[in-house]
Amino acid sequence: MFILLIISLIAIVTTWVVLTVAKNMLVVRALQKKLSKLHTIPAVPVLGNSLLFKRDSSPPAIFARMKEFHHIFGNDLIAQGLFNKPALQITSAAMVEQVIGAKTIQKSLIYDFMKPWVNEGLITALGKKWALRRKIITPTFHFKILEEFLAIFNRQTEVLVEKLQQQSEKGDFDIYKYITLCALDIISESAMGVKLNAQDSPSSSYVKAVKEMSEIIFRRLFSLGNEYKILFQLSKAAQRQKAALSILHEFTNSVILARKHQLEDEQLRKTTLEKMDETDIYGKRKMTLLELLLNVSVEGHRLNETDIREEVDTFMFAGHDTTTSCISFSAYHIAQNPEVQRKLYEEMVLVLGENFKTIELTYSMLQELKYLDMTIKEVLRIHPSVPIIGRKSTGDMIIDGQAIPAGVDIAIFIYAMHNNPEIFPEPEKFDPERFNEENCSKRHPYSYIPFSAGARNCVGQKYALLEVKTTLVKILGNYQLLPCHPKNNVQLKTDMTLRPVNGAFVKIIPR
Repeated sequence: MFILLIISLIAIVTTWVVLTVAKNMLVVRALQKKLSKLHTIPAVPVLGNSLLFKRDSSPPAIFARMKEFHHIFGNDLIAQGLFNKPALQITSAAMVEQVIGAKTIQKSLIYDFMKPWVNEGLITALGKKWALRRKIITPTFHFKILEEFLAIFNRQTEVLVEKLQQQSEKGDFDIYKYITLCALDIISESAMGVKLNAQDSPSSSYVKAVKEMSEIIFRRLFSLGNEYKILFQLSKAAQRQKAALSILHEFTNSVILARKHQLEDEQLRKTTLEKMDETDIYGKRKMTLLELLLNVSVEGHRLNETDIREEVDTFMFAGHDTTTSCISFSAYHIAQNPEVQRKLYEEMVLVLGENFKTIELTYSMLQELKYLDMTIKEVLRIHPSVPIIGRKSTGDMIIDGQAIPAGVDIAIFIYAMHNNPEIFPEPEKFDPERFNEENCSKRHPYSYIPFSAGARNCVGQKYALLEVKTTLVKILGNYQLLPCHPKNNVQLKTDMTLRPVNGAFVKIIPR
């Protein structure tokens, strides 16, 4: 009886696999016929493209292989996952515009893997919930409030400058570690209203847990059976995820609790509620994101603890990890390009004065630094903080004039777009002039999307750019950046964000 049961089970599973593969292969062939401009990555039955990753499944190797696919096969690709499930990897601006603008679209599988961490925060939420949260959160990034946050940016970056003194004139060091803690202090104080003093406590379990969780999420995307939760729960990675989530949620819970205690004073709570008035939100007094979440009502109901935590988790992660990436890569590229550094410094002296390292930077000052703006854009071209974004068709949608069936995963490979020699000649060359007005006007607007695009673009992009500019002005005002030894040249990996494998190394000497 037992043997018969096993045989029956094997027969059922085999039949299901055969039918699933056959169905997926029909979809692949239909896509190949419809989208003749797209090249197909070589695949085998059942395992799809997975054998191409068998040599090394580490995040750096996976990212290198993905870049290699586009170099070998072309810019826009048809890929196949387990059971030959089809997916598209697109980089052409016209196709990207069509995908991002499509109404029958939702976020792809990787965002489901994020939900144990951020639940349904702004990054992962869909439909009405996303629209309501976006409407609530957007006013907290109005430029009037950003001006108020600059006091925090100035103060925390001055702490960073002080911490960097211990590396002055001492050779190569990894600036990424210092930037991470500074960015964490900034997002916590500005968006949450809570001082962490992470720069004074460099051994941050939260930062380590972020990296651990991000890597687990990314690895799951390239694992066999990635869609099957029961298989993941049986893996060692599930236990690592559980431990990381405990640290991450404990941390954000403590931030929320600290702010709640601060708001328990009735006078302070009264002041906060007054700020909820529409005219005050855009007025002189700032209101942190967490204050808003603790006090806002949606359809007559306050947000519950889960609602609040999922947004705090989202913004604590996204608000420090992406800016850390951009600032660190900026420091690296500026150190590697002394002529760019000279122009940056001269612009800062011209706009801000000879002793700009000691002044309080303002919103209007930073807007005048045009060459700095172009430099940051060039950094985000070569090393976009978020190198890949995922979407999935939920109904027939049109790409390149052809209907794409529901359920097809679509990866928008921003890194490959930004390093496409047909759009950006000599893409490995660091050249801020690519982003002067004349050159920008010649390119398709969707050929450069470091903050995504469309309705679901990054709500905090102005906040991030102000933080990046403030940090770089403070660093360059106090130190000259020098290139690292060639053995420490930057190498890349990605999980949720683009990161240097071993660090972003520079040398610094005082000005």
